[in-house]
Amino acid sequence: MKQTIEKNLEYSAEFSNAEEFVKDEKSFDAVMMKFIALGETVSKLSENYKNINNNIEWNKIHSFRNIITHDYFGIDEYEVWQIIKLHLPKFKNDLENINIV
Repeated sequence: MKQTIEKNLEYSAEFSNAEEFVKDEKSFDAVMMKFIALGETVSKLSENYKNINNNIEWNKIHSFRNIITHDYFGIDEYEVWQIIKLHLPKFKNDLENINIV
């Protein structure tokens, strides 16, 4: 999961705002696919693991995957940008401090 987050941060790093980011279709599409992969990975984690590490909003991560998968062309690029800039760094940090079971 950390590698996926790092890739998304890398793929979006050169852009200064959501408008620039979404105009680069390859980068935007790559990030969306990584979000789908991230959500899939979360869905395969055991409930015990998620309960032990309940400081992470696992359901929101998986729900975002579902939104991307089922409503790809209705995605709000500003929301995606906010997730990348605000939530991914925190998620990466949370994963680095996770309880292994």
